[in-house]
Amino acid sequence: MKTNIGMTESNRAVVSEELAKLLADEYVLYTKTRNAHWNVTGDNFHAMHLFFENQYEKLDGIIDRVAERMRKIGHFAPATLKVYLELTHLTEYSERTNDGLGYLKDLLQDHESIIEFIRGNIVPFAEQHKDYGTSDFITGLMEEHEEMAWMIRAYFA
Repeated sequence: MKTNIGMTESNRAVVSEELAKLLADEYVLYTKTRNAHWNVTGDNFHAMHLFFENQYEKLDGIIDRVAERMRKIGHFAPATLKVYLELTHLTEYSERTNDGLGYLKDLLQDHESIIEFIRGNIVPFAEQHKDYGTSDFITGLMEEHEEMAWMIRAYFA
């Protein structure tokens, strides 16, 4: 059935394309955080293991909500690793140590990159594409990433 939610198809398509990029970024960050959870080493292993678990669980929820937002505006969410790697702004892997600080530095850069991407879409979604719902939605996601980044940044104080 046709999606009739007060937005043009072209506006919904543009917003959906940007959400697909965000979904790819979220999935890559989720995978990298899972990697940190599984492979962290060092004398603070247990604390880092639990910290990364908390972070990837939050990211799992974000991934689901981004995909569902795409469906709400009438588009399908990409769901293959190949497509995610084509769409993401992040690097899949970077050279770093397997200690907690090595992973934290890498993940912090990714959160900050996602924050910048989201921030750059808030106004265009609302003003250019008349999608105030998605604008509000990604504002909330930005706040979640700001909190996760803050938690990571606190390790470097």
